[in-house]
Amino acid sequence: MTEIGRGQKTYDYGLRRGRWLRLEGPEDVLGLMDTGADGIVAVVRDAGATFLGPIFDELAGVVCTGGTIRSHIGIVSREYRVPGVIAAQLTVEPADGTEVELDASGDEGVIRLVAR
Repeated sequence: MTEIGRGQKTYDYGLRRGRWLRLEGPEDVLGLMDTGADGIVAVVRDAGATFLGPIFDELAGVVCTGGTIRSHIGIVSREYRVPGVIAAQLTVEPADGTEVELDASGDEGVIRLVAR
């Protein structure tokens, strides 16, 4: 597996896998409300974003490129027990639908591409 990023883990959740999907706003979430968000690792920029609310409990994980674990998205991640990596520094952004792994077994949250 190839590491593509690191950040603050929201809690100790071990290893979790899902499909990478960049979400920019409420319009992106509306479609997922109809089809479901199971297995999706949502990727957002704004740590204060509330637009994930309707699907948050369905997500496999969340990656945020801003904020801290004390930001809204970090708090909600812990509350819903949805694995998260916050203030993620990415070396590459995978295409939507790429399988990724979130790893919170160490001091930081690590994001890896899953080899096929």
